[in-house]
Amino acid sequence: MDDNNLENLPEDAGVPRDRIVPINIEEEMKSAYIDYSMSVIVGRALPDVRDGLKPVHRRILFAMNELGMTHNKPYKKSARVVGEVLGKYHPHGDSSVYEAMVRMAQPWSMRYMIVDGQGNFGSQDGDSQAAMRYTEARLQRYAESMLEDIDKETVDFQLNFDDTLQEPTVLPTRVPQLLVNGSSGIAVGMATNMLPHNLNEVIDGCVAYIDNKEITIDELMRFIKAPDFPTGGIIYGIDGVKTAFHTGRGRVVVRGKVMVEMTKSGREQIVITDVPYQVSRDALTEKIGNLVNNKVIEGISNVANESNKDGTRLVVELKKDAVAQVVINLLYKYSELQTSFGINNVALVKGRPRTLNLKDLISEFVDFRHEVVVRRTEFELRKAKERAHILEGYMKVIGTRDDLDRAIRIIRESETPDLAREGLIAAFALTEIQARAILELRLRTLTGLEIDKIRSEYEALLKTIQHLEAILGSEEMRFDIIKTELLEVKQKFGDERKSEIDYSASEMDFLDMIAEEDVVITVSHLGYIKRTSVAEYRAQRRGGRGAMGGKTREEDYIEHLFVASTHDTLLIFTEKGRCYWLSVFKIPETDKNAKGRAIQNLIQLPGDDKIRTILNVSQANMKEPEGKFIMLCTREGIIKKTPLADFSRPRSSGVNAITIREEDQLLEVAMTDGDSIIMMAVRSGRAISFPEDKVRPTGRGAIGVYGIELNPANDAVVGMVALSRTENEKQILVVSEKGLGKRTPFLEPLDEIASDEDKAKAVTLKNDESGQLYQLAYRITGRGGKGVKTINITEKTGALVGLLAVKPSDDLMITCKSGITIRMSVEAIREAGRATQGVKLINIDESDQIAAIARIEEQDVEEELAAAADTETTAPDQDGNNTEAAPDTEEA
Repeated sequence: MDDNNLENLPEDAGVPRDRIVPINIEEEMKSAYIDYSMSVIVGRALPDVRDGLKPVHRRILFAMNELGMTHNKPYKKSARVVGEVLGKYHPHGDSSVYEAMVRMAQPWSMRYMIVDGQGNFGSQDGDSQAAMRYTEARLQRYAESMLEDIDKETVDFQLNFDDTLQEPTVLPTRVPQLLVNGSSGIAVGMATNMLPHNLNEVIDGCVAYIDNKEITIDELMRFIKAPDFPTGGIIYGIDGVKTAFHTGRGRVVVRGKVMVEMTKSGREQIVITDVPYQVSRDALTEKIGNLVNNKVIEGISNVANESNKDGTRLVVELKKDAVAQVVINLLYKYSELQTSFGINNVALVKGRPRTLNLKDLISEFVDFRHEVVVRRTEFELRKAKERAHILEGYMKVIGTRDDLDRAIRIIRESETPDLAREGLIAAFALTEIQARAILELRLRTLTGLEIDKIRSEYEALLKTIQHLEAILGSEEMRFDIIKTELLEVKQKFGDERKSEIDYSASEMDFLDMIAEEDVVITVSHLGYIKRTSVAEYRAQRRGGRGAMGGKTREEDYIEHLFVASTHDTLLIFTEKGRCYWLSVFKIPETDKNAKGRAIQNLIQLPGDDKIRTILNVSQANMKEPEGKFIMLCTREGIIKKTPLADFSRPRSSGVNAITIREEDQLLEVAMTDGDSIIMMAVRSGRAISFPEDKVRPTGRGAIGVYGIELNPANDAVVGMVALSRTENEKQILVVSEKGLGKRTPFLEPLDEIASDEDKAKAVTLKNDESGQLYQLAYRITGRGGKGVKTINITEKTGALVGLLAVKPSDDLMITCKSGITIRMSVEAIREAGRATQGVKLINIDESDQIAAIARIEEQDVEEELAAAADTETTAPDQDGNNTEAAPDTEEA
């Protein structure tokens, strides 16, 4: 309004013209909105970095403390607390105060509860709390640690809204509340969302910071690993957490915990035992039901919330043909079973909003605790000196009987207290304070026993004063006190982490936390996979009956055996030419007699495809695949070579490894170095050897070329191996379906009288300075030929079922279709010529056949063999009877 508009003001406006101030409406709006914004930011929405509380929470705790509602006192009505807070400190709506108090009493909302509630305070299913007139509350012991020493001038106080009472500006908390319980709020133009953490981890991080102020955030993360939610769950991936810890902003993905159970009817069901933070169990159940009804997720027959006071249990029943892991993945994708939380660490630092990283949050809290310790020590020192000053006065007056009699006489002869006080001051050189204290002494204090107590108290006070002054003079002592008090809090309230951490997003780093060991991977014909320690399989003499390698259904049998390290990655190849990635440590570990887990729960394998071969790739080769190749062989004799680099980027849905022709199947896969000898064998007993460079590298989508010519009648490839030209230890091991086998050297010493042509084809060994020449036992030919005889096939031997490259120090695992498994030393198998039948390796029933063979690299083989040395040459059969071991004979 300008001055000219004042002239238009009506006479009867009732306002004197000299009291009207012309203002610009635009400027007034700006100023008013800024004032409003700051009021919301500072006074309502953002927590203080020091105690981690917003004003409403701080006022609730302070009011409850003033009412004496400690953990060991009876509960009081919630309405009493709300009225106290509203009337004295927080002039806002009663519902906002009550809801804030209720949340501090909910175990699914607070990682560490602050209020101890009695009555209906809501539920994790989304039920609301009862009215405040019904519920009761008191402080938790945890909350009392946040209020400790508040009466020792450790924090500043301010006037309340009507200037009649004092309230604290911050609580002298001993708990790093902001990190431990987190906070969330929406202000004007900014918001905060800070997640809870584990108290043990946070305190360990604070102690580490006190010990080394230059500690880095990465070093702090050794102690504080990730948020820890009150509802548990799984933190999926750590990259978002790292970003938030470093910058104050990030994103964390949280998944509910699930497990797969088998019902009495033989069907699988998914059981959810933890839901993500701030997710209602009823709402999640309803959401899953809607996804099923809308046909977004198929394979679910029913979903029910069976949760009770003992914990969360949501049961998702599956249809007969449903694959549990596929359904779980869909639930993660389409429901709140997987939720992401944005981290925004905004808090008030000296009254100003600021985004804080992990180290900032810890340093601000530690600095605040240091200030509290200093102020508390100063308070205690002042009180100690004041008391010592009074005790000094006592001892002046009652130090001797004569002094005491004189003091009593002065008091009795004085007409007024003031004259008595002045008389004491003049007679004993007392201060005003000392004289007043003496006048207030009770007569019982003048007894001899009480006088001794005064002297003892004075001496103790002198030591206390000396100690307190030492604290104020030593920063190291002050920080030691902070550490001690933090560790006391940890001992009282610390607990184990509730939220698990899945490092899948940074899997290779996670391998450092897994013990590396060799394990046996077993895959059955019907697709059940398991991981078993190699030590579970005892070494046995050749020809024994063996031990059960796994429980299977009558129509199932063990089809694949593979030995790998827990740090390896399995490349799983299917008969249709697909390749899937699976980390070995993710395979469930069981004993050797267990059935295992359906492999569809671990990889996204379609129901119409089947695993044909499994290749383990070391961590080093996955990181640096250059110079490595994947050699693939099909049952119809096709061979293909692809760089390992084409398989170095895992995809959950798998990739095409080779294009398979109709009526053909992928059979075998090997990893090579580009200069190997490739050997292929067929059921009819023939084998072919040719240099790897005869197969040129092609992409994953190529078909490949012919490696060996098959006989027209019922012939097929049964194995392929890749051998180095310079490894004399390697031998060729073949096994027939009736249990006969042998080993043949891959390289043989070349005679001195050998022809020049043979010498030209010979090779020397690595690290062999003798100059000895070696020739290959199997003639090298071109790719695509018929090959040479590798075992003499007869009705007694049955067809050839396996071809392996082994060393004498290895062990051999043989598995029958019935599930019988035997482990034996390769060295115990006799060497035989290329065209012989071999020797009996295992006694099997006429109705049984060898299903698979696998090589176990040397590891504690000597110990295993020693344990088996006491075994007689007989072994129990399936019925428990002794049967003779196979005779050590060789047949031509």
